[in-house]
Amino acid sequence: MCYNAETGHRVKEPQAFVSWAHSELKLQDFHLKQCLFGEHLLKKSSSPVMLVESEKTAVVMSHFIPDYIWLATGGKNGCFNSEAMQVLKGREVTLIPDLGATEQWKEKSALLSGICKRVVVSNVLECTSDEEQRSQGLDIADFFLYSPSKRQILHQMIQRNPALQLLIDELDLELIE
Repeated sequence: MCYNAETGHRVKEPQAFVSWAHSELKLQDFHLKQCLFGEHLLKKSSSPVMLVESEKTAVVMSHFIPDYIWLATGGKNGCFNSEAMQVLKGREVTLIPDLGATEQWKEKSALLSGICKRVVVSNVLECTSDEEQRSQGLDIADFFLYSPSKRQILHQMIQRNPALQLLIDELDLELIE
């Protein structure tokens, strides 16, 4: 997989930069059985599980919040199926979908209710994001990696307290980058 160093998102153009060994080797009658990214970590710990879409997100978030087992489905649809989810039997699982996928993952969470001890679909990203972030389909790792500019911070402060703009205008203040 190839990632754009500036955005942190997968590079999909001019090609996907993803290939499967069985396809490259042209193996006949090959049966692909996908698993969750990070599934091997379940054997080492009984910690609660956080399930995200992207492998990148699972890796990044395991750095920021290591108290959980971070697994990935490999995309919005990925391996989110009954067979792959059996490894979560008896586990406490929180699903953290990318922005724009929360409703779809709420529907899919029904699949886990008979497998897991407890299932929660987090909507924290939907509740705390703005329209631009939603249109970009950001994930939780994007928020942890994102460093807002001084101009963005000022804009957020003015949004919370419009009187700040009056003060800036009256005192002829300038933002120093």
